[in-house]
Amino acid sequence: MGRLFGTDGVRGLANADLTAKLALELAQAAASVLTKGRHADELRSKGLRPQAVIARDPRVSGQFLSHAVAAGLASSGIDVLDAGVLPTPAVALLVRDAGLDFGVMISASHNAAPDNGIKFFSFGGTKLPDEVEDRIEGFLGTQPLSPTGEGVGRISRFADAEDRYALALLKTLPVRLDGLHIVLDCAHGAAAGVSPRVFRDAGAEVTVIGAEPDGLNINHGYGSTYPGKLQEAVVELGADVGIAHDGDADRTLAVDHTGQLVDGDHMLAILAVAMKRRGELAGDAVAATVMSNLGLRRLLDTHGIRIHDTKVGDRYVLEEIAKSKLSLGGEQSGHIILANHQTTGDGLLTGLHLAAEVINSGRSLHDLAGDMEVYPQVLVNVPGVDQDSLAENVVISRRVAEIEQALGDSGRVLLRASGTEPLVRVMVEASTKELAQQYADEVAAVVRAELSH
Repeated sequence: MGRLFGTDGVRGLANADLTAKLALELAQAAASVLTKGRHADELRSKGLRPQAVIARDPRVSGQFLSHAVAAGLASSGIDVLDAGVLPTPAVALLVRDAGLDFGVMISASHNAAPDNGIKFFSFGGTKLPDEVEDRIEGFLGTQPLSPTGEGVGRISRFADAEDRYALALLKTLPVRLDGLHIVLDCAHGAAAGVSPRVFRDAGAEVTVIGAEPDGLNINHGYGSTYPGKLQEAVVELGADVGIAHDGDADRTLAVDHTGQLVDGDHMLAILAVAMKRRGELAGDAVAATVMSNLGLRRLLDTHGIRIHDTKVGDRYVLEEIAKSKLSLGGEQSGHIILANHQTTGDGLLTGLHLAAEVINSGRSLHDLAGDMEVYPQVLVNVPGVDQDSLAENVVISRRVAEIEQALGDSGRVLLRASGTEPLVRVMVEASTKELAQQYADEVAAVVRAELSH
C-alpha cells in the first residue's frame, strides 16, 4: 500500500476509497498526533478538552464523512465545532482566530462530485508537513485515545463561523469596492453562500453564477476548472471583473472585462507590484513555482522584486513563505497566499484584493494584467523513462544548455521528474508558440532516447 496522504490530504472515491470507517480512524489518529503540543497540554492541565473545527464543501458524501470525522474526534476526547459548509481557507482562519487545536476540511477541491477528501490544519491554521502526516498515518490501526465519562468530546454547531470568516476577510481590504460590477462563479461549491455576501458587503455590485449546489453538481461545468460560462457572463453583462472559485475556494482565477482569463501568474504580478508600492511586500520578494511564466519573472524584475523558486504545489510555496518570511506567493493555478492575512491559499481573499487594486489603481483589470507579457509555454510529458538518471545525464544537459543559449533572455527550458508517475516533464518557454513546441519536442526526443528503459 502506498502513502495514504497525497499532495493535499487524503483523497479518493467516496464510500469506496474514502469510507466512513477510514474517516473515523483518520480522525482518531489525528487526535492522537495533533493534541500533543503545549497548547493541548495546558488545556488538559486545566481540566479542559482540546477543540477542533470541521467544515465541508456541499458534495453529498461530505455529510456522512463529516459525521464520521466528528465521531472519531469526539470519541478521542476532542470537542468538535461543526462549521457546516464553508471554504477550506475558512477552516484555517477559524483555527487561528478561535485558538483551536486543529481543523478538518472535508473536500476534494476541484474534483468531480463522486470524489471526496480529508485535509487537516494544525494549531495556528497551517497545513501539515509530510512528517506529521506520516505520523498520523502511522497511528492508523493502533489503539486510539478512548476517554470515558467526562472525558468524551462534545459536538456542537459553530454558529458564527461564517460571520467570523466574512468579517476577517473584509477587515483586510485597503479600500471598498463601490462602483465595481463583479461576476462570481462559485462552482456550485463551498463558496456559494459566503462569497456573494462578502463581495456585496465590500460594496461591489455582484452577479452570481454557479451558486446552486445540490450535492452532485460541484465543479460541473462551472468554476475555475471550467471558466467559459464566467467569461461569457462578464462580456454579456458588461461587468468589470469576473472571479471563479474552485470547489473548496482555496484558489481563484479571474476574468477581465473583455472575457480574457487572468491566471495566477497575472494575479501574483498585480498584487506583488501593489504590495511593494504600499511597503507591504516583505523582502521585496515573492515565492512562486518553477512553472511560473517567464513574463512574471521579467515584470517583477523591472520592479526590483525577486522570485524564490519552489517545486510545483501550493504546499511548497507555503513552506518557502514561512522559511524566508515572505508576505506573498502563489502558482499559475490560482493558489495565492497573502501571508499578511492568511496561512493558506484563499480564493475569496485573493479576489477581494485583486478587485481592490482595480479601484486603487484606477485601471481596468485588463490593463493591469497586460503589464505582464505572457511567454508561450509548451509542456511535453515523456513517459516510461528512468527519472533517477535525469540529473546526471550529460547528453540531455548539453542539449538543454544549447537550446537555452539559443533562446537567450526570450525563453527557458525546464525538466522535472513527475512526483506521481514514471515520466519526465519537459517545459519550454519561447517568444512564439511554434518555437517553444519545436524545442520542447527536441528535448523530449533526447530524454526519450537517453532514459528509455
